[in-house]
Amino acid sequence: MEDIKIDEKFRENVDENADEGAYAAAATSYTAEEERRYLWRLDIRLVSLLSAIYLCSFLDRSNIGNANTAGMSTSLKMDSNQFTWLLTIFYIPYILFEFCTLFWKMFPANYYVFAVVFFWGMISALQAATQNWAGMMVLRFFLGIAEAAYGPGVPFFLSFFYHRHEMAFRSGLFFSSAPLASAFAGALAYGITSGHSKLSNWRLLFLVEGIPSMMMAVVALFWLPRSAPEAKFFNAREKEIAVARMARQSGETSHKLGLNIKQIREAMLEPRSWIIAIMYFCVNVSFSTLSVFMPEIIKEMGYTAVHAQGLSAPPYIVAWLSVIAATFVAAKYQMRSALIIPFSILGAVGYLILAIVTVTGVRYFAIYLCAVGMFTTVGVIMPWSVDNQGTDSKKGTGMFLLQLVGQCGPLLGTHMYPQTDAPYYRTGMWVSCACLFAVTALAFILRFYLQLLNHRLDKRWGPVEDQNVEELQEVGVDREFNPTYRYIL
Repeated sequence: MEDIKIDEKFRENVDENADEGAYAAAATSYTAEEERRYLWRLDIRLVSLLSAIYLCSFLDRSNIGNANTAGMSTSLKMDSNQFTWLLTIFYIPYILFEFCTLFWKMFPANYYVFAVVFFWGMISALQAATQNWAGMMVLRFFLGIAEAAYGPGVPFFLSFFYHRHEMAFRSGLFFSSAPLASAFAGALAYGITSGHSKLSNWRLLFLVEGIPSMMMAVVALFWLPRSAPEAKFFNAREKEIAVARMARQSGETSHKLGLNIKQIREAMLEPRSWIIAIMYFCVNVSFSTLSVFMPEIIKEMGYTAVHAQGLSAPPYIVAWLSVIAATFVAAKYQMRSALIIPFSILGAVGYLILAIVTVTGVRYFAIYLCAVGMFTTVGVIMPWSVDNQGTDSKKGTGMFLLQLVGQCGPLLGTHMYPQTDAPYYRTGMWVSCACLFAVTALAFILRFYLQLLNHRLDKRWGPVEDQNVEELQEVGVDREFNPTYRYIL
């Protein structure tokens, strides 16, 4: 086919956005096998560490539901309204401090992660020493601040290391720690509440689950790389590959701290940033509350408190496998909405069953549908936001908006399960069902909008398959200034 002509303005734009030496660095050759080994080592050393820390994060956040089932409310003389406020108070600072997502681009990652993870581990463990509702409220508030500084920004941080087509699966591996943590919390709570210790079971639960976070903070301090070329676990050849991949990905030869205010403003004004943020709000209404209320929901089916703790684990194991499988498919075939749509419907159907059916066996099966549909939907939504922002500053802003709007969902979700609605909690089930169907509709809308944007890019540069711009494709392929850049649907 005839070459597509690239105008001088575009050429100047490439040169302006790419580092000096980016073309030379991108020209470094390496085999597919070398890159495979490079990615495997990065997955093992980076993604596994971030995932293990997120497991601790989600464990420390959601174990309050297990603690309540183990007798916390009785011990602290709390009513159901006070317990609901313990859930809500966590999300108020979690929303207010979402700007911390941008800190991943402003501070060295290992020092930053050490500070926030050690702080939340200490706060989590201190919950074991509280003597009243007010003390627990204060600790949950500070726990929300610390956790807001970690989990929401990790997909943004991963985008410094991985190309767009590699992000979905790595984000999925990271996020799969959430259902795994919920399963582990249920199993651990079952083990602790089955025993007899001098310390109250719920206090022991907070203590046992808070200490590992502090230990992981120390590991991150010495193990977490600031950027791929600076990773201590790479040899000289692998660092060459890291620099070459960075040049090809972003047009940069080294990781630079700092943000571009103009790009932040542009991302704030882009409709796609807000559409996906509203999607996350809708799914988060149920996502934030299922792990907290599941032991109580199962208990109201007629099981003892101990057995309810144990039965809450299996649905999360299935959800964990689903998240990994779905994000693998999302990365391999570069699809997002085609997965979000069916899984959000699956979760909605699960909540619909819980709202209208009273048979215990059917209701417990529906919990599997809710967990699989909801966790998998979130697992695909999060990388979709990062994938479709063309610079680091825009990616950080996109994740900031996603979390700022999305984390308002729990403010609604935590108030949907009043004790007066027991044993079926139909209010919460109906609202969660409606929110997940809203996610389905928004996924269709966002897909259509991104198709429109891609059509405009095709009209400007010509279809990607018709282009013969090999030199330009070598630099900044994940950036909007490259003519091969298209939005992932």
